[in-house]
Amino acid sequence: MSDAQDHPQIYLISPSEFDLSTFPAQLAACLDSTEVGCVRLALASTDEGRIAKAADALREVTHERDVALVIEAHVQLVERLGLDGVHLTDGARSVRQVRKSLGDDAIVGSHCTNSRHDGMTAGELGADYVSFGPVGKTALGDGRQAELDLFEWWSMMIEVPVVAEGALDADLVRALSPHTDFFGIGDEIWTTENPAATLGNLRRAMLG
Repeated sequence: MSDAQDHPQIYLISPSEFDLSTFPAQLAACLDSTEVGCVRLALASTDEGRIAKAADALREVTHERDVALVIEAHVQLVERLGLDGVHLTDGARSVRQVRKSLGDDAIVGSHCTNSRHDGMTAGELGADYVSFGPVGKTALGDGRQAELDLFEWWSMMIEVPVVAEGALDADLVRALSPHTDFFGIGDEIWTTENPAATLGNLRRAMLG
């Protein structure tokens, strides 16, 4: 494609930890107030029971609203928990194997930090989307940052949808909107008093 679509879609990312008694309602409020293309369950926990309970709760919210729900990293849980796909965090390394395992109908996404090579390889191996980030400055991670020129290049040269995520703010959203298909939004809203209202503000920035 010559450029990303007119207006990017929102790809919501759950907090790494959340309270099952309150978060599903917060998520529902966001989905009811602003159009969302996909939700990622991104718990830091490795407790399979905890992850399964969270997936059940979020799936009820997302599927009722016809929004896809993917899980971060836990490929083996996708089919067992009735999820729509997986978000891989190891660049292009496991895309081929995961695509073969989950089949053509599952969503397979790949986070490639700021590597054009990894992104192109992931797309060639069957990823439905590639995400780059963090876009903004953050003390987390290894210091690599996905710059504006990466998204400009990708939107002109590559057809695979691209996600911009990590430490976003309204100014970055405005700058990136012409060059990305999705914004991966998580802590930017969940750490605020009213996540749905904050999401609405970022959505307005996307629309210019």
